[in-house]
Amino acid sequence: MPEQYDLIVLGSGPGGYVAAIRAAQLGLKTAIVERELLGGICLNWGCIPTKALLRSAEIYHNMQHADSYGLSATPGFDMRKIVARSRGVAKQLNQGVTHLMKKNKIAVHMGTGKLTAPGNLSVEKNGKTEELTAKNIIVATGARARDLPFAPADGKRIWTYRHAMTPPETPTKLLVIGSGAIGIEFASFYRDFGAEVTVVEMLDRVVPVEDAEVSAFLQKSLEKLGMTILTGAGVEDLKATASGVTAKIKTKDGKVAEHQFSHAIVAVGIVPNTADIGLEALGVQMDRGFIKTDAMCRTGVPGLYAIGDVTQPPWLAHKASHEGVIAAEHIAGQHPHAMDPKNIPGCTYCHPQIASVGLTEAKAKEAGYELKIGKFPFIGNGKAIALGEAEGFVKTVFDAKTGELLGAHMIGAEVTELIQGYTIGKTGELIDEDFANTVFAHPTLSEMMHESVLAADGKVLHI
Repeated sequence: MPEQYDLIVLGSGPGGYVAAIRAAQLGLKTAIVERELLGGICLNWGCIPTKALLRSAEIYHNMQHADSYGLSATPGFDMRKIVARSRGVAKQLNQGVTHLMKKNKIAVHMGTGKLTAPGNLSVEKNGKTEELTAKNIIVATGARARDLPFAPADGKRIWTYRHAMTPPETPTKLLVIGSGAIGIEFASFYRDFGAEVTVVEMLDRVVPVEDAEVSAFLQKSLEKLGMTILTGAGVEDLKATASGVTAKIKTKDGKVAEHQFSHAIVAVGIVPNTADIGLEALGVQMDRGFIKTDAMCRTGVPGLYAIGDVTQPPWLAHKASHEGVIAAEHIAGQHPHAMDPKNIPGCTYCHPQIASVGLTEAKAKEAGYELKIGKFPFIGNGKAIALGEAEGFVKTVFDAKTGELLGAHMIGAEVTELIQGYTIGKTGELIDEDFANTVFAHPTLSEMMHESVLAADGKVLHI
């Protein structure tokens, strides 16, 4: 007889394992199926270990500027040790998820899962197949890096983010194709360790999902650090050789030139892991490979849910986790709130950091809002100056008629930690007066959030 559950979660990334935990808390007999490592890409090969790498880069960057703080240091690095620390962090978190599965009495089935019928799932491992059944199944199989069709990653000279996390050698001259969060983070990381870096972006600005002012500021900052930024450009050919990479790059003026690099990182998007898991046979509706879902994460097949990177954007770990909670609570008969994509923050951990939530100024104008905009620079904040981090700004976008916070956009030190203040405000439907009447601690970077709101109403104090 197949093992029977109330819920089976296919995939154990930040969406899958959170969904399993919440379901178990609500009394559902729950199982999780994972083909590789508990925690999925995020904990093992994505969000967390990359931040460990970037932390090493941040410390090394500061070491090189120790004199400005009245200190002395002899900067040096060992990439093998940097990578080993990152892998150690990933291992610790993988063990943490394993503990959470045991604590919540969630059955773990390691192997490759496939939907065979509504409520039925097979798990194959080492030539053996195990059959499971459940009243409900959540698909949380995530996504993988997209290859260039004419130059698939080989792990030697042409890399995806996964290769870039455990480099066989440190690049000396690096080409980064794509300037989204992944591309820019690795460009920042390897530039800090001395690589000559060129970033190629096909759209007209870097980090194109961000507010245009943030994009412009970041490009200037990256160029100041010595990077070459090519926007409105594309890589038309990419060939790996024994000693490097040859790339034909077409720039915005239409000219094509050949360039030599030691390595290339391809960061041009993701491909959902939806093939060969039985979705087509069940009649699941898809859009360019991604699963269509409703506000409760339901597919069109009764009892089948989908969350995370296999569904619609934004493709972010925290969005997947929240969807996992929504799906689990809905399955358990509760009435969770639907998630508003405009209230999901986005963060990029380059140097300087970027964080945002809600509409950009351009998107808010397109939506027909009458706007009032507030901005405040890091140079006007005492804590930022004391930290030696006086570059950046905070920008807030409000509905001029109602005071509703439509969007917030930040670039500078630690803004990935600050953005949650605005995210809470948007979720709680606070208006400009609520932020203005809030007392912000001094001296803190968060005071810039207050000043930006005040600036929107012509009440800014410190510039």
